[in-house]
Amino acid sequence: MGQVTHDQANLMLRLYELRRDPRMREARDWFVLECHASSPQELMSKIPPGSKENASYRMVTSYWEMVAGMVNRGLIDDEFFFENGGEGWLVYDRLRPFLAATREMNGANVLAQLESYGKRFEAWRERVAPGATEKFRARMRQMMEARAKASKT
Repeated sequence: MGQVTHDQANLMLRLYELRRDPRMREARDWFVLECHASSPQELMSKIPPGSKENASYRMVTSYWEMVAGMVNRGLIDDEFFFENGGEGWLVYDRLRPFLAATREMNGANVLAQLESYGKRFEAWRERVAPGATEKFRARMRQMMEARAKASKT
């Protein structure tokens, strides 16, 4: 376990405060509950330019890309950050299947900080709780299936 400084704890609290902004909360809720896609093309159809969904997507992904960059650079101790939340990993995991295709479409290294962070978080989680990542993914699939079923009735 790394040594956590007061500055790191204060940065963690500040990042949490930013997540509490009402519009950011709305964007995060939308991302978790509604932003599901199996390809970059499907994602783009769900977040057309100028839409509220596009703004929500950009808010969530840019926030977590920024935070991931801070964690990746050691501004916050990895273990301290990993112990206190997994939402950044959820964002990474939701986009993981088509990051490479998204980068090809955009010609840029889109969400590279988030990907690096997500892989390290996943390795940490598997070290401290083997099997937890797949259990979480299964729980998310069940939640999505239940929501889809409920919306059809």
